[in-house]
Amino acid sequence: MSIYEWTVRAADGQEVGLDAYKGNVLLIVNVASACGFTPQYAGLEFLYRRYRQAGLRVLAFPCNDFGAQEPGTMEEIRAFCSRNYGVTFDLFEKIKIVGEEAHPLYKHLTQSPGFAGDVAWNFEKFLVGRTGRTIGRFPSRTPPDDPELIAAIEAALAQDAG
Repeated sequence: MSIYEWTVRAADGQEVGLDAYKGNVLLIVNVASACGFTPQYAGLEFLYRRYRQAGLRVLAFPCNDFGAQEPGTMEEIRAFCSRNYGVTFDLFEKIKIVGEEAHPLYKHLTQSPGFAGDVAWNFEKFLVGRTGRTIGRFPSRTPPDDPELIAAIEAALAQDAG
């Protein structure tokens, strides 16, 4: 089972089928504007700019599930990301990622073999290979410039390129 069967809503309100990302390596992250990990936006943008030509896409899902650290409207979230971090990667509408109301994408990600378990906090990262299958999971404490995360991204870009 791959992530390509779900649809999400972009920050501008447009429906986006995740099948539009087929062939790319995805770093899917739940984000929040008022979290101690919020500065990771800068590192995520750096990763996106560094590896986008090779096929990396960063998909950010604002979430207010942890400590109510993303209370803003989508307009406020988009402005915050642009103004403070120059975010150009894909930002989606705020979703629930834990509990019964969790978005189906996150239900799938948190049940992926080898990577199962509830998301613990904001800025948890799921690495999805070009085939749409989860190939890595990194906790909130793992910054985007972590050597292990970068190595996993580079391996996915190289391995799946063929």
